[in-house]
Amino acid sequence: MASTSTLPPLEPLLRTSVKRTRDVFASSSTDGVKDDERSARLKLSVKIRDEYKYAQALPPVLLTQQGQVGPARPKHLKAITAGPSSGDPNMALIPAPAAPKQSTLTSASALSQALTRHKTTRTIKPEFHPQWALKRVISGHLGWVRSVAVEPGNKWFATGAGDRVIKIWDLASGELKLSLTGHISTVRGLAVSSRHPYLFSCGEDKMVKCWDLENNKVIRHYHGHLSGVYSLSLHPTLDVLVTAGRDASARVWDMRTKANIHVLSGHTATVAAVKCQESDPQVITGSMDSTVRLWDLAAGKTMVQLTHHKKSVRSLAVHPVEYSFASGSAGGNNIKKWKCPEGAFVFNFPGHNAIINTLSVNAEGVFFSGGDNGTLTFWDYATGTPFQTLDDIPQPGSLEAEAGVFCSTFDQTGTRLITGGADKTIKIYAEQSQ
Repeated sequence: MASTSTLPPLEPLLRTSVKRTRDVFASSSTDGVKDDERSARLKLSVKIRDEYKYAQALPPVLLTQQGQVGPARPKHLKAITAGPSSGDPNMALIPAPAAPKQSTLTSASALSQALTRHKTTRTIKPEFHPQWALKRVISGHLGWVRSVAVEPGNKWFATGAGDRVIKIWDLASGELKLSLTGHISTVRGLAVSSRHPYLFSCGEDKMVKCWDLENNKVIRHYHGHLSGVYSLSLHPTLDVLVTAGRDASARVWDMRTKANIHVLSGHTATVAAVKCQESDPQVITGSMDSTVRLWDLAAGKTMVQLTHHKKSVRSLAVHPVEYSFASGSAGGNNIKKWKCPEGAFVFNFPGHNAIINTLSVNAEGVFFSGGDNGTLTFWDYATGTPFQTLDDIPQPGSLEAEAGVFCSTFDQTGTRLITGGADKTIKIYAEQSQ
């Protein structure tokens, strides 16, 4: 009897035995047995240490290259005071004083003074900009040139066309440096990363590709679009890529893991243009449902929907210094300027009566619009005043109808403008020296 009193208690032994039996026969009726809390915590800590030990912090070398990460308030951007945040959208720059409620003989003088003042506030003189002239025509593509992008170092630029080839050109000499093949349909969008040695491309073949420019090979594909991809944009500070296309959606991708973070849905027709900037709204899309949407990138939802355009919005341009952007569509009053972050309407750029395929703006306030009929207009971005109008000259062997301009971009200095068009050539315009 004395020997039985020294036996250990049976309950802990039974619990251990049941746990071991459960590990062997996981589908048995002992599924109700819970893990010991202490062992579960130990197991989790070991797993975290093993799997994430080397990923918790970047190496010092990569940290120095990383720079600022994440959305930032626009420190270097200047806010514009133009444009009412509410009220009559036709009022521009400085709102006039309110008109008297009753138009009587006694108040007629006050009304005329108000109208005179409103007229004088609108006549703001634009800055002087030198005239632009065609400096070089580059041929080499066998299809319409639909996309162009300049690399951050300003040494070369890339173009994509209907011949399914991406060509890389020397910016100074215009010589062809490289041809990249892999797309099986028109290349509609290009972007060169300023933070990585990557070139991103998208096309009507539903493909979004990441090219390693050190080996000139495709290293990643981003699968998910249900139809042709018409536009793409890189976030300036996050490792995020945004693509948009004919499936009426924009998709946000993690650049490195290829994960589809968000599907920005809400448009009801092709999303023809998408732009990213570092401060809110971080993603802007323009669609053929004639609306522009500003997106909350963190939530993946629409912040504001702009419905001022009457026809399909095909192009967007974000100003590099001013906290504003412009959108272009077809029809009258088809180029509009908007104030960030709330998307307040500022004014129209009147007079370019064509389908606007492309918009570009540089830091000096030169704003370019290219039309489907080959008309080019240069504007003063601050006031909306056109200071030069040109016609795209189709190259020998092209039809007069092949004068459309499809894509454009300023180089990093803002002194050269690169356009691609329906005559299969790339044209470089530059400011004329005084």
